[in-house]
Amino acid sequence: MIQRLDREIRGVQGLILVPTRELAVQVADNISKFSKYSKIKVLAVYGGESINKQIHSLSNGIQIVVGTPGRLIDLMERRVLNLGSIRMVVLDEADRMLDMGFIEDIEFILSKTPRDRQTSLFSATIDNEVMRVCNKYMKNPQKILVSKDEIALTQMKQYYAVVAQNEKFSALCKIIREENVDKAIIFCRTRHETSRLSEQLYRKGYRTEALHAGFTQAQRDRAISDFKCGKLSLLVATDVAARGLDIQGITHIINYDVPNEAPVYFHRIGRTARKGAEGTAITLVSYGEMSNFNNIKGLTKTKIEPLNAPVQTDSPIQSFF
Repeated sequence: MIQRLDREIRGVQGLILVPTRELAVQVADNISKFSKYSKIKVLAVYGGESINKQIHSLSNGIQIVVGTPGRLIDLMERRVLNLGSIRMVVLDEADRMLDMGFIEDIEFILSKTPRDRQTSLFSATIDNEVMRVCNKYMKNPQKILVSKDEIALTQMKQYYAVVAQNEKFSALCKIIREENVDKAIIFCRTRHETSRLSEQLYRKGYRTEALHAGFTQAQRDRAISDFKCGKLSLLVATDVAARGLDIQGITHIINYDVPNEAPVYFHRIGRTARKGAEGTAITLVSYGEMSNFNNIKGLTKTKIEPLNAPVQTDSPIQSFF
């Protein structure tokens, strides 16, 4: 995109749609790095941030806009964002956007772009709804599919422990205490559980913060920033953080709750073992979650080993359940 756009044209030529505010910021930051030696300007637009500030930036000439659908439409309706010069559109995390109910917004935005644009779509899963979008808005696209055999990285160690629901917190504390958990994301299913668990860990003396969609944008930004720079060692999150976030140095992913949908497990654990680094994923499975966990195991050929099984002497995991 950076190579193909005309830096002399002040209008928006590249558009990237993303489902969350965090992903918008991350993508825009990376494009800024990639375009360091060009004159291409990029802007992230999303709700929860001053729209007047974004309007001012657009008026100064922006070639690439990265945004969430709602804020993009708001700017379009105010007639400060014109998509008539768009040459390239990217739909990132397309399945996630459709799950969040953005399909009508996406179709409205695409209808305002030129027909001769290039469209790229990236999606963790390709279901009928995603294919419908592909068929409607893409012309003879090249399909690049990753097989499910590659759904989990081989440099990632995966473990699980079957624990009674009321014993999960003590099991979690034991993992954190006895393993080399330097920087971890702990995933919960609900906002309430996320906040409650974060508070419990904080009272135990851990440097931790919660992250879920119920917080303001400023609170979410601060939590992610503190986690990135090392002020926090633990981030307790709902699946709002499972997609797209690229934070270096995460040593462990701990699933406090087993996700209801099997693919979500792989989105979660993908936050570690990035760019060739090693990582460890540990899942606490209550007896009522065994069915969902077996669905996860059925999706991958990589081993998810029990924590109390015999392990290699060079493995950091010991038997303590």
